[in-house]
Amino acid sequence: MAAIFAASADAETLLLERTPDGGRKILISGGGRCNILPARVEESRFVTDSSPHTLRRMLRSWPLAEQIAFFENELHLTLIEEPETEKLFPVSNRARDVRDGLLSLAARRGVRLIPSSLVTDLVARDGRWDISRADAAPLEADAVVLASGGLSVPKTGSDGVGFRILERLGHTLHPLYAALTPLVAAGGPFGPLAGVSANVRISARGGERSASSAGGFLFTHRGYSGPAVLDISHVAVRSSGAGAERARIRVAWTGRSASDWDAALAPGGARTVLGALRRQMPERLAAALLASAGVDPATALARLRREDRLRLRETLVAGELPWSGHEGYARAEVTGGGVPLSEVDPRTMESRKQPGLYLCGELLDAFGPIGGHNFLWAWATGRAAGLGAAS
Repeated sequence: MAAIFAASADAETLLLERTPDGGRKILISGGGRCNILPARVEESRFVTDSSPHTLRRMLRSWPLAEQIAFFENELHLTLIEEPETEKLFPVSNRARDVRDGLLSLAARRGVRLIPSSLVTDLVARDGRWDISRADAAPLEADAVVLASGGLSVPKTGSDGVGFRILERLGHTLHPLYAALTPLVAAGGPFGPLAGVSANVRISARGGERSASSAGGFLFTHRGYSGPAVLDISHVAVRSSGAGAERARIRVAWTGRSASDWDAALAPGGARTVLGALRRQMPERLAAALLASAGVDPATALARLRREDRLRLRETLVAGELPWSGHEGYARAEVTGGGVPLSEVDPRTMESRKQPGLYLCGELLDAFGPIGGHNFLWAWATGRAAGLGAAS
């Protein structure tokens, strides 16, 4: 995106791409469908250790409506909303159409693509930049946009080289961590539930950090995944460090409130407690929750003791979810932490440490929830960086 807008502003633009083809994170996003953007922007759900006000300024530099118009008018990609997830996808449901469309537009705007070109270092010299590359001759440039991504999904080419370059150039980094990553659970009552899914409300709190989400929850062979889990995973990940207060995760397993469950579990008739639960959730999950609460699934509601009913209700509306770890960068959607937003100009993304250097995307200390928000951040900051560098 940065290259497209730099070239659109009449700057001679080289795009140095470390992989042979580029855009690999686009290709794997949304299960190969690419959720380009969210249908609605939730600014309050972005996570940063920097100024939230600065983050909002950056997000609003290219509003959602204008981004949608760009993809539909410039790339000729009709976008459709998936109502249940509030995500926007190309009508073709092909991520490759998005990647190829961006590369094609860049070429039409005059961008010269150099694939398989790994940048290893940047050196400022007399108002210009010397660009070192692995197994290739160095290059010179008047300005550089660094859009190297973070550490997440390293198989796509993200290995953190941008962070190493920026630290050498004098930038500080807020601590890096895997974000939007599945959680791991060793043993516990939910071990046999791999493949079972549910719609839940979930919250995590560790020390002063907290997060909550609602949506899909999936039991895996190693633990838990699904959008709701990924959205709160950063709290768990950051609580895994030495000396940190380990995060407690609680789940409301259905949309029912405590009073709703009081009515559903009220004494009466011969129906069993398992029968009452499986009306609202998969039977395997119901059985596991009953085991977690220490309630015999064959107990008739008429014989369910008050203390058992209260303990079961608590498990159903705010049950603690055991976890032992996380899947790390290999499965993380994004990298948390990075360059403080105060170290770039929020209008142009120019480094306040190194004039002529522009930063965007995952290098910056911000990420959003599942559902296209991180593409929106990448597109907005990339556009601003490209225009800033061209000027």
